[in-house]
Amino acid sequence: MDFKVSSLLFIAILCLISSTSTAFNITKILAQYPEFVSFNDLLTQSGLAKEMSSRETITVLALDNSSIGGLSGRPLDIAKRILSAHVILDYYDQIKLSKLKKASTIVTTLYQASGAADDRQGFLNISRTAEGIKFGSAVKGAPLVASLVKPVYAQPYNISVLQVSEPIEAPGIENMAPPPPPAAVPKKAPAPTAKSPSKAPAPSKVEPSTPTESPTEGPVAADGPVADVPTASPLADAPMADETTAEAASSQMHAGGAVVVIGLLACMMGF
Repeated sequence: MDFKVSSLLFIAILCLISSTSTAFNITKILAQYPEFVSFNDLLTQSGLAKEMSSRETITVLALDNSSIGGLSGRPLDIAKRILSAHVILDYYDQIKLSKLKKASTIVTTLYQASGAADDRQGFLNISRTAEGIKFGSAVKGAPLVASLVKPVYAQPYNISVLQVSEPIEAPGIENMAPPPPPAAVPKKAPAPTAKSPSKAPAPSKVEPSTPTESPTEGPVAADGPVADVPTASPLADAPMADETTAEAASSQMHAGGAVVVIGLLACMMGF
């Protein structure tokens, strides 16, 4: 029993979610009201009906057949701009309008979302006045031209349709050029960089090398020719000098010995 109750509750919740998230069809909604046939036709012809149906939350300021005549004779692109400023990107019904805390409230329209609006042309001014709720362009100095006539349709909080007394035209909106189609942005060529003149490498300063003295070599003059170096060093000649001295001493000893022997012989012969 509990399982069946839980299943039924789950199905009811799904149905509730699906009903609130279902996209609305503004053409079918307005088709129920013959007084908005001309307004509905303009929305379809301009493509606004399709754009509006893709939104989750909007408020449509609708014009009846008697007040839309001025827009029907204009070029379709101009009529589209003006009518897109009648689509508020938020939910407002008569109850919410009556509870506005501020005397004037600025709201965003579908025309602002198109990217073609200039200055504040894509915004509307909703004001509470002594005569009731009034609407006008949010462009500085623009008057409040339309009055709230009656609520037409509401599906909280997705779509609300309110009837207004006359079209709301932002100053200069008729002279606005349509936005150009997006084009591929060409890639910019890299800017040439100025080449700085190449500098010759600075001459390196070579310090004169300090001559090193070798024990077996004579000194080398810094700026003069190399001095002659004797082939034999004093150390190499030292042993030869000692041998010569020894031979001379030996000869002298032999000569002295011979003199002594001769003297002795002479003495012996004299005796």
